[in-house]
Amino acid sequence: MRSRYTAYTLKREDYLLATWHPESRPASLELTGQPAQQWLGLTVKRHEQTAADQAIVEFIARYKINGRAHRLHEISRFVREYELWLYVDGEILHK
Repeated sequence: MRSRYTAYTLKREDYLLATWHPESRPASLELTGQPAQQWLGLTVKRHEQTAADQAIVEFIARYKINGRAHRLHEISRFVREYELWLYVDGEILHK
């Protein structure tokens, strides 16, 4: 999870797509075409291995766009394939 957050801060679309499960991976993230985000931090609230090759991670990522603060609160699902953990999808939690 932390490596994917870092990839977002560095706009490393190649890494993000490589660590995304092929069944749910988008064709592109178009990170360079989005408004400039200033990433402020990541807090992992919990992580739980739900099966030998499945896990969830609840996190809050904080960022600013045009000086306005935002937060992304998500519970992400991961699966392990060939010894690599891959992001499957996530449920965004609202206040």
